[in-house]
Amino acid sequence: MIPATVYSIFSKVHSDRNVYPSAGVLFVHVLEREYFKGEFPPYPKPGEISNDPITFNTNLMGYPDRPGWLRYIQRTPYSDGVLYGSPTAENVGKPTIIEITAYNRRTFETARHNLIINIMSAEDFPLPYQAEFFIKNMNVEEMLASEVLGDFLGAVKNVWQPERLNAINITSALDRGGRVPLPINDLKEGVYVMVGADVPFSSCLREVENPQNQLRCSQEMEPVITCDKKFRAQFYIDWCKISLVDKTKQVSTYQEVIRGEGILPDGGEYKPPSDSLKSRDYYTDFLITLAVPSAVALVLFLILAYIMCCRREGVEKRNMQTPDIQLVHHSAIQKSTKELRDMSKNREIAWPLSTLPVFHPVTGEIIPPLHTDNYDSTNMPLMQTQQ
Repeated sequence: MIPATVYSIFSKVHSDRNVYPSAGVLFVHVLEREYFKGEFPPYPKPGEISNDPITFNTNLMGYPDRPGWLRYIQRTPYSDGVLYGSPTAENVGKPTIIEITAYNRRTFETARHNLIINIMSAEDFPLPYQAEFFIKNMNVEEMLASEVLGDFLGAVKNVWQPERLNAINITSALDRGGRVPLPINDLKEGVYVMVGADVPFSSCLREVENPQNQLRCSQEMEPVITCDKKFRAQFYIDWCKISLVDKTKQVSTYQEVIRGEGILPDGGEYKPPSDSLKSRDYYTDFLITLAVPSAVALVLFLILAYIMCCRREGVEKRNMQTPDIQLVHHSAIQKSTKELRDMSKNREIAWPLSTLPVFHPVTGEIIPPLHTDNYDSTNMPLMQTQQ
């Protein structure tokens, strides 16, 4: 018996649709494109085939997104959309209205319907023994198909042998931090499927906890599971990622709240303080804030001034402490340098043609050169023109 129910849209009326999922049991609702095709003009005739791209937008009435437990997926505009998730016990008895808006990407027409989800309480919720499988060769929309999910639950029932078995939740590997696979060899994203039963885990499911299998998993090797062949025909399960949860052995973490330090008593309505509070004088704080850094800066300035001005040795003291031979050598170097500079100013060089006397083209008088005799020849160009 497969407790998971797949709800499909078959009605052609425009009224709201009601569904009744159970808390803690996987809920699947298929948004079929064939139904919404008849909502967009021009309306197709009986037997006429149209393949317009249609996408869906789903949100909680009055809010921009869906409830936290409800997910939606549609792979392409030419495939059906699927709403799926596991209702929680907190939403039992509270109708959840989901607005479904269909968009025709060819004609830009829209159609809107409401889906009323009435969450019912389950008598066997929650099932105490829960196992989560990671199926590597499936995408989430493939796993949500009723026949595929039924085959998987049948395989689990054969290796577990429970009296009651429910599909609790289905999660895409991408929602768990998985990466998008490469578009080669028809790789799949992977999907996590959580199921619950009323009997303890079978020995086959417990084999993954053996030290040998744990060692193989740590070395990124496949563990040896005897019942893997019952799944391998259709489902490739990563046994290193299986999670077994026994809620009968979990200790409740709820603790009674004891009033004491850190917990304020109930004081009723908040009463703000009155306006007659005494104002605080910040003048002293302001002075301290400025005086202390200013005093430190002044002391540092005085110390630096004393070092720079009062501790100077001077030229005379430096010469007294310098050996005579070193002073004579330094004086000779300075004298030689001065003589070289004076000689460089009086050296004779060939004057450029542009500076030689020339005749005036009208009067015939000789024009003196552009440069005088005391002209500094050190600034003349190095390359001279031949006379």
